[in-house]
Amino acid sequence: MPDGDPKISYSRTPIRQLDETAINRIAAGEVVERPASAVKELVENALDAGAQRIDIDIAAGGKSLIRVTDDGHGIPAAELPLALCRHATSKIDGSDLINIQTFGFRGEALPSMAAVGRLALISRADGTASEIRAEGGKLEAVRPAALGRGTIVELRDLFFATPARLKFLRSDRAETQAIADTVRRLSLAEPGVAFCLRDASEQADGRILFRANAEPGGFADALLCRAQRILGKDFAANAVPLDAVREGFTLSGYAGLPTYSRGASVAQHIFVNNRPVKDRLLMGALRAAYSDFLSRDRHPAAALFVGCDPELVDVNVHPAKSEVRFREPGLVRGLMVSGIRHALAEAGHRASNTVSHAMLGAVQTEQPQQPIYRMDRPRAPVTYAPAPMATGPGFAEAAAPSARIETPEDEADDTTAPLGAARAQVHENYILAQTEDGIVIVDQHAAHERLVYEELKAQRAESSVPAQTLLIPDIVPLSQDQADQILSCAQDLAVLGLEIEAFGPGAVAVRATPAPLGNINAAALVADILDELADLGSSTSLDSRLDAVLSLMACHGSIRSGRKMRADEMNALLRRMEATPHSGQCNHGRPTYVELKLKDIERLFGRT
Repeated sequence: MPDGDPKISYSRTPIRQLDETAINRIAAGEVVERPASAVKELVENALDAGAQRIDIDIAAGGKSLIRVTDDGHGIPAAELPLALCRHATSKIDGSDLINIQTFGFRGEALPSMAAVGRLALISRADGTASEIRAEGGKLEAVRPAALGRGTIVELRDLFFATPARLKFLRSDRAETQAIADTVRRLSLAEPGVAFCLRDASEQADGRILFRANAEPGGFADALLCRAQRILGKDFAANAVPLDAVREGFTLSGYAGLPTYSRGASVAQHIFVNNRPVKDRLLMGALRAAYSDFLSRDRHPAAALFVGCDPELVDVNVHPAKSEVRFREPGLVRGLMVSGIRHALAEAGHRASNTVSHAMLGAVQTEQPQQPIYRMDRPRAPVTYAPAPMATGPGFAEAAAPSARIETPEDEADDTTAPLGAARAQVHENYILAQTEDGIVIVDQHAAHERLVYEELKAQRAESSVPAQTLLIPDIVPLSQDQADQILSCAQDLAVLGLEIEAFGPGAVAVRATPAPLGNINAAALVADILDELADLGSSTSLDSRLDAVLSLMACHGSIRSGRKMRADEMNALLRRMEATPHSGQCNHGRPTYVELKLKDIERLFGRT
């Protein structure tokens, strides 16, 4: 062996068993990443204990104090020391790690917190209350305490035993916000439980950061009320209910209309058996469900609940329990995509009411600061004679109005229809229709573009996509695993116009490509499909490309802006919109119409 650097020691360090405190501190690095993680674990314990009310008090963003109080069934005095021992739990017996029906089950959270902070656990069970304390992993003896019912877990000076971790925490304000987001997400999972989050810092003086009372009624009604509290009234008014079942899996909750979209994914909440998760498969399925309705820079709002037998999903994949693995991932993904799309289709031409609210805000006139009083005494009526029109040299001819008013031959036209009866065309682009209680303004190009697009998609669904055979097949070199993976989907891809076959070891031959796509890079298309197969277990890449082509064809084949339309044409467009799902938004997620109620119009003019 050549001589090495004399400064480097090659002496072997013996293998040794770490003590319990070190083990718990290492575990805390995974389980208690930040104060919000500790709040999550403690609130989940309270929910597992059957609590109906949970109070959370924090100080300094949870760094100096986290206190969780619940009214659950409590812990007997004899079991309090076990509660602070690693891998001690009442939720599983260790014989089955698949059939898990509680939030917690690993038995790591409390001992991890006790190892890195100062923890006090007070609980009442069997008619008596007891307390145990731990500091930096060192447990004290159990002693009597005073408590009416339930459990109080108080964690002070988080990470005092591992001060280096404190440097990685963010500001008090940012940590407080993370805790509030965690509590909101958990409260959405359990709408029948009351939650209260308070800031107990000296400067905050017990300010309430979040409060949600227990919602009455069935789960669907309670969830809608809780979603309104957390996601806002606009979400509740612009969301469609979900109710889908497929081979042992259920999908419930609410999905926002495409026209009620957000600039980020902050309003997306997904639960598996009521457990909040952040799973790539499910997030991808949600994105795919809206792929036909939203541009890439817009994100849907949703509160989705996937339910199944616990044995069909593995929740023991990560210490934080925020990731899951399904036995049939393709089945779950398909359920989410089809369930959401079906619910959106059931909404028909409905568009978000926030569109009309935005319009009202844009045209709202400034209200006078001083009230205007009418004289009580009668006034003589004032009549005005129309001024004579000036004519002759020096006077220009009046410009033609930009609104065309059509008088329908049949005066009994249907204003009772959802989108009313056409009354005028404004600027050769916008249709003005009258309803029973308001008006509707339709973007004729955007609306017709959506109608044509839906027709083209329906035609594609009825028969396979035409394929154009390549004069010389494209040979795409791949690894053997990749070749086997894409060849296993060859039959499905052929329906979409992509014909591939094996070409020796580690390669495939592309013999035909989808005709609507024209000349394409076959190797790039195959690579995109493989990436999606590796990420999600299934691919919609080719479908998405074909949809993009159909969308472009629809854009070119629709009524153009600037075209004058007759009254019968405008009414025919309105009736088609009413009969076509998703016609409330164009192919890019923008609204195709705006509805204003008569009472809102009257309010604009100060008539109410």
